[in-house]
Amino acid sequence: MDERKRVRVLDILVDVIDMDIAIDRVESWIRQRKKSYICVVPVSTIVEAVDDKDYRRIINNADMVTPDGMPIVWSGRFKGHSKIKRVCGPDFMKKICKDPCLAHWKHFFLGTTPATLKRLERKLRQWNPDIQVCGSYAPPVDEKARAEDESIIAQINGVQPDILWVGMGAPKQDYWMKLNRERLDVPVMIGVGAAFDFLAGVKPRAPEWMQRIGMEWFFRLCCEPRRLWRRYVIGNARFCFEMFKEIFRLRNVKS
Repeated sequence: MDERKRVRVLDILVDVIDMDIAIDRVESWIRQRKKSYICVVPVSTIVEAVDDKDYRRIINNADMVTPDGMPIVWSGRFKGHSKIKRVCGPDFMKKICKDPCLAHWKHFFLGTTPATLKRLERKLRQWNPDIQVCGSYAPPVDEKARAEDESIIAQINGVQPDILWVGMGAPKQDYWMKLNRERLDVPVMIGVGAAFDFLAGVKPRAPEWMQRIGMEWFFRLCCEPRRLWRRYVIGNARFCFEMFKEIFRLRNVKS
């Protein structure tokens, strides 16, 4: 496995990776049965973690932190890491689940609603008839992450998944993974946000051209303005402000 390289984006250490590197690491951890958790980090997570040291610690202690969002990729490239590429939740999950060479991996899906989980499994089987879905569970709606009941832990451990996909949204999914990591006999846990909804077709996703230019957030804002306006309007403005301050400091140091 490649040597781990990370770049600091504000106070968060983001892995310098692309999709192939990310999947290679997952494959290595599954082979070793190494307990690990992966945080998929968009701009909103960076901003929230700046103000919350506990959340920041959870992200920075993750075994892999993927750059979900072009502003994070651009920040990494500005700091000299030209090979960093976006690895977002829906693309990461789709790439792994569609690959016929990885069809021997067993998957468990945790999050969203029972109806969405059924639609998700149907969609995944259309893409890859050989995919091994060993279970799914839609937990009760709760704003905060919690240590799961022993029955749920036993259910997941009983089917021995290779990857536990956690689709609870951030920061809840990241706290959940940290809280339950040691109790779960699963090598890889990946928090993928709204990926279940996107891949199941419950929510629309921005066109690829908007994703490439870093405007997927605007598409999502237009789809769910009441729920997401604070995250994207205030959060993105805060990220830009903090990044400009950091760039200014770096230029002063160099001069």
